[in-house]
Amino acid sequence: MNPSCSSSSPCEGQSTEENIIDDWLHLSAESIAPQCFDEFKDDQGRVEMGKPSPFKSKLISAWNSVKYGWSLKQKSRFKKGSPVTMLGQSYFLSNQVERERFRRSFSSLPWLTYRRGFLPLSGTALTTDGGWGCVLRTGQMLLAQGLLLHLLPSGWTWSLSHHRVRDDIDLQVSRPVESGWMAPRRRGRKMSLASLPDTQAQQEATHRRVVSWFVDNPTAPFGVHQLVELGKSSGKKAGDWYGPAIVAHMLRKAVAASVDIPTLAVYVAQDCTIYKEDVRALCERSGSRGTSQPWRSVIILVPVRLGGQDLNPNYIACVKNLLALECCIGIIGGKPKHSLFFVGFQDDHLLYLDPHYCQPVVDITQEDFPLESFHCKYPRKMGFNRMDPSCTFGFYAKGQKDFESLCSTVIAALSTSPEQYPMFTFTEGHSAPGWELGGNATPTNITCIVRKEQRSRANTTNSIDEFVLL
Repeated sequence: MNPSCSSSSPCEGQSTEENIIDDWLHLSAESIAPQCFDEFKDDQGRVEMGKPSPFKSKLISAWNSVKYGWSLKQKSRFKKGSPVTMLGQSYFLSNQVERERFRRSFSSLPWLTYRRGFLPLSGTALTTDGGWGCVLRTGQMLLAQGLLLHLLPSGWTWSLSHHRVRDDIDLQVSRPVESGWMAPRRRGRKMSLASLPDTQAQQEATHRRVVSWFVDNPTAPFGVHQLVELGKSSGKKAGDWYGPAIVAHMLRKAVAASVDIPTLAVYVAQDCTIYKEDVRALCERSGSRGTSQPWRSVIILVPVRLGGQDLNPNYIACVKNLLALECCIGIIGGKPKHSLFFVGFQDDHLLYLDPHYCQPVVDITQEDFPLESFHCKYPRKMGFNRMDPSCTFGFYAKGQKDFESLCSTVIAALSTSPEQYPMFTFTEGHSAPGWELGGNATPTNITCIVRKEQRSRANTTNSIDEFVLL
């Protein structure tokens, strides 16, 4: 894992005026200097498990303090004259009402990060995923976003996320800011579920239940313990590197095995192709899931590779178009060997949530367990030119009509690419034999499209997944 940049110098490929607000106010002081003593990577990247010596513990403590603590101080700056697009919605930050709407929407997104102090993963002494589980965490964030869309009303935001409101998004302006316009405003507001209206209380209870499905406990259907167990069928084990394509299939298996959401299915595209008949057959299988609903909602995951060693810039417009769709639930992506959850963009910069913060495990057996560490109040940006070409796109369709609409809108978004071949395609019919819709099939190779002149120099050794280049 590449260490994050410190606040004293801008990230590579990022201008100084793109450095923004002091963020991560939800993190506790304990989280800023995590003590992840259960693993240590040697010079070859091998993970040593077990309790280290006191000297090594001090080294690990110092290393984690640098890697995680410094990056908490990173800032971002947003342009006043350009809209911010996030998962199908656009926000004009020059308007105070729009800024607040953007803040509420962003801070309601699920934020799943490294954790420490959970029960050891099966067959290991690991009690943290710090240093190796970032793709699992970005996959969790994508699935959690889909579940929130599936179980909560459209436009839902976290009602408790603004018990402390502060207007301090930095905007890039070419003139002095008007007096008072950018001044921080603070007000305190304590709320509890008992004080909320019945409908709002029910929504918060659903929100809390979704979060509980992702905690770091062996009983959680989408927690790290369950995902690691499902990854074993793909030859992966705790401490290994998980790519976005493998994680897509792990999420599919986890949802298929869960009894908590019988009205939802996950479909993973084969060779950059979404077979419509396969999706329809998957969603029409209502009897096998113990529900009378005629059509199950579906999350569609599309693993792709957008270039050779670097992102093909011709695909940037398509990535923007897809993030601008309401059916899009995000991208499992990142920088090489550094996974991030992409949720939007402004101009030539991606908006993301970063899992690389090692926080203490949360005990959900406590009544009203704290939710603050599962949400991030402030966004961060990264240039498109730093995006790793390996990624997985996520889409959600609530019903049959929504699926048909998804197909047409995504096809239209893909058609704007100047490339001869689209990023991925839709087709009628079924996939090749051996790809079981509800089984445990996992791809042995992943197809991607690269230009002819790129084939001889394509190198994926630094990417966040392994792909076969055709």
